[in-house]
Amino acid sequence: MKKIMFCTSAALVALVGLAVEVKVDPDKEVGIVKPVNGVGQPPTVGFRNYPMFKYLKDAGIPFSRLHDVGGMFGRNVFVDIPNLFRDFDADENDPKNYDFAFTDLLINALVEHGVEPFFRLGVTIENYATVRRYRIDPPKDFAKWARICEHVIRHYTEGWANGFKHKITYWEIWNEPENWETIEKNEMWHGTFEEYCRLYDVSSKHLKAKFPHLKIGGFASCGVTWINRKDKNPRAKFQFDCFHAFLKYIKEHECPIDFFSYHSYSGVEQMMEQTAYVRSSLDKAGYVGLETCFNEWLPAPNHDKLGTAQQAAEVAAVLVGLQNGPVDSAAIYDARCGVGNYSPLFNPLTYKPHKAYYAFMAFNELRKAGKAVLATSDAAKVWVAAAKGDNGIAAMIVNFGKDAQPLSLDLGGRGIASCRITDGTRTWEECELPAVLPPYSFVAVNAGK
Repeated sequence: MKKIMFCTSAALVALVGLAVEVKVDPDKEVGIVKPVNGVGQPPTVGFRNYPMFKYLKDAGIPFSRLHDVGGMFGRNVFVDIPNLFRDFDADENDPKNYDFAFTDLLINALVEHGVEPFFRLGVTIENYATVRRYRIDPPKDFAKWARICEHVIRHYTEGWANGFKHKITYWEIWNEPENWETIEKNEMWHGTFEEYCRLYDVSSKHLKAKFPHLKIGGFASCGVTWINRKDKNPRAKFQFDCFHAFLKYIKEHECPIDFFSYHSYSGVEQMMEQTAYVRSSLDKAGYVGLETCFNEWLPAPNHDKLGTAQQAAEVAAVLVGLQNGPVDSAAIYDARCGVGNYSPLFNPLTYKPHKAYYAFMAFNELRKAGKAVLATSDAAKVWVAAAKGDNGIAAMIVNFGKDAQPLSLDLGGRGIASCRITDGTRTWEECELPAVLPPYSFVAVNAGK
């Protein structure tokens, strides 16, 4: 039988290093706990029944962005404009020319589980567009495309065509139209970026005039990773130039924009630098206070990370970083239950959550508390966010580094009521507050008032 060695706190500090000081000041409010815990496409496992949506409800997911829903071509039934309006030459004013059947089921299921749809007006990525493209060409009539979108919005928010009066606030015009620097490689938009800007111009003005109470925006940019790349990737530089060109265009053409959306798959710290750059760039362009939505993110996707404590800790770190940074809302890419690098939350073989899902459970404890309070850490790889509410204090502490970190936690004199940990051997397990944060781990702590 192996002997289990127990160390005193002093010995642990000597072995691993000086303790990380994490401090929470419940008396210093710093705003709200933001809805940065949204998700991309939800975990659909069929066309009409959505048993996995319970996980979204349990984690308090505020919204799901409806892009790439169901796989290639939106499974030919979901969300994409060519699925909802199949014959572009038909009369856009006639309800008979729309096919809402399966998208109705999807959206109703989200609403029933307390998740607000975030509606992307456009098409799913065509990963094999260089072989043959189907739906990514610019619409042949921008004004008609905008009117089609108008009727989609009316169906889901005003009851048009036997529709609904759902709360769907965000309507995003297309997705990553600058995805590649050459038209032939582009899997999202087989046109020039200037053509996309014209589509945004026509559509945003039409939709905002029809729905002044809703939020119309875009452009789902992937153009800010250039600022901290070490290579001279021409694709990234093109995307970066498009980001600034878009801001210039909408300013000159007085286009409405209620939110600016953008994406990144860089590392944790690089993402935080990018969010700061977006905020400062918008401010410099004259869009001070414009709402930002970081609605595709996943730190350095890698198939080997799926289901691991490393990915869970990195996802948790991004949630904490976004809460403490300049972003207004965000959505991980994504919540599908599928194979591949971009399915961090659910295991497609078991239909059960991966470890990273529990980062959202931890963040939901902050959301339920509601009022963000000052929280600090003196270690580069240990981040913290905290909140208070009627039931006391909630804190989320993340070690997204490869080394263990001794922990000193000050909750402003409050006693700990509960603690859960996720690390290499445990998943959302109740525990005592650990004296040492394991590598790639996070804890959710609840304390008294």
